[in-house]
Amino acid sequence: MDLNPPPFSRFTHEGLEIAFFDEGDPAGAPILLIHGFASSANVNWVFPGWLKTLGDAGYRVIALDNRGHGVSSKPYDPALYHPQQMAGDAVALLGHLGIAEAHVMGYSMGARISAFLALAHPHRVRSLIFGGLGIGMVTGVGDWDPIADALVAPSLEVVTHARGRMFRAFADQTKSDRQALAACISTSRDLLTAEDMGRIDMPTLIGVGTKDDIAGSPQELAALMPNARALDIPGRDHMLAVGDRVFKKAVLEFLEEVGGEHRTLARS
Repeated sequence: MDLNPPPFSRFTHEGLEIAFFDEGDPAGAPILLIHGFASSANVNWVFPGWLKTLGDAGYRVIALDNRGHGVSSKPYDPALYHPQQMAGDAVALLGHLGIAEAHVMGYSMGARISAFLALAHPHRVRSLIFGGLGIGMVTGVGDWDPIADALVAPSLEVVTHARGRMFRAFADQTKSDRQALAACISTSRDLLTAEDMGRIDMPTLIGVGTKDDIAGSPQELAALMPNARALDIPGRDHMLAVGDRVFKKAVLEFLEEVGGEHRTLARS
């Protein structure tokens, strides 16, 4: 497998067209990948080598472009971007593919979506991997209103807010629909409570870069959960941790430990 984009398919959920790929070993244990804000399945999972890493390890690798991102539908209504709804897209994709249970890995916003998926459909989740989001899942990740403003600003040059500039530049780099992203960022940050996290009991790995100033502590989040462990990704910030070798090695070891490397999971 290489780092070139795979072919994408599409299905419809709640009137929106959701794009996805389904690669790797068709008989392997399925893992569903959910990308972060302003990213896409290709940007989060193909170009940093995750599809190759997981595919070479024998997994069936499935990833979607979240609504508002990639080549999926991009509504401008903020009411359509709560994480419960995006989690609904992800579980609908599993149903579309006839997969009863999968490992689920999300990065940043994708980690939040994965947590909502695990709470609403625990029987569909074999294990969880959260990347780029620690205790911020519960306490919040700061004021993101300047990011929405940056996304709809006439140009990057007029944006002065540091985090706003970072995400505006990233959105420009990924050729995203900035109006859809501004709608998404206004409602996709719904918080979970400590009690919510305590109800997520499937094996969970939480990886955060040691220079990440957005995610919050992975150790604090893991302490709220009955079956979670934290991973420090050395020297990486929020943008660079996703493809880190330490993270990949830890994920492969975690998946093997929880019993999914070459075991075909039940199909619906």
